[in-house]
Amino acid sequence: MFSYLEIGLKFALGLVCVIVQINLLGKGNLAPTSAIDQIQNYVLGGIIGGMIYNTDITLLQFFLILLIWTLIVLVVKFISDHNRHLKHFVTGEPHTIIKNGQILVNVATRFGLSGSELSLKLRTAGVDDLSKVRWAVLEQNGQLTVTMQGADSIRYPLIVDMVINPTVLELIGKDEAWVQENLRQQGYQLSDVYYATYRHQTLQVTAYPQAAAH
Repeated sequence: MFSYLEIGLKFALGLVCVIVQINLLGKGNLAPTSAIDQIQNYVLGGIIGGMIYNTDITLLQFFLILLIWTLIVLVVKFISDHNRHLKHFVTGEPHTIIKNGQILVNVATRFGLSGSELSLKLRTAGVDDLSKVRWAVLEQNGQLTVTMQGADSIRYPLIVDMVINPTVLELIGKDEAWVQENLRQQGYQLSDVYYATYRHQTLQVTAYPQAAAH
């Protein structure tokens, strides 16, 4: 039997589920930043939209289905946070599209980026001369991060989650030995580094809390 009260309660449960997922995943909203975020939004929307008006689905069944999906999302997030290979598979990784003013056409076409789309992204980033682009990266969410020729700092981290970015290393003209030595001078090891950038000829490190406390 159709019941406005039951529909209202399902709406409330759906809203709570969305809020819980946003908070537990450490996000400010449901805007997708990777493929898994997009899938999560599609499935969550399908669950809520497809079951709210279905009188054959009880309130308890609706709650359990939302709970199961939330647990699946959290388990995938936990495993990907602790497994580098799974993280790359789940969230994807950025890809260099332009290097020293040259478009890497094979990379662009492999990820479905047409010339007109790239042109739009470059204009949006304020680029009017391709030859002035030192490095451009296509992010997981489709945005373009651009570093211009002559820039003292690379607009991209050198180290993320204990992993050195070899492309950034090449762009700044350094090697891994230089990174390790700089980390040693600052009292860190690579396994301590949460995030590090190269700015003004120096390595600026943000360490994990347990490492920073040492």
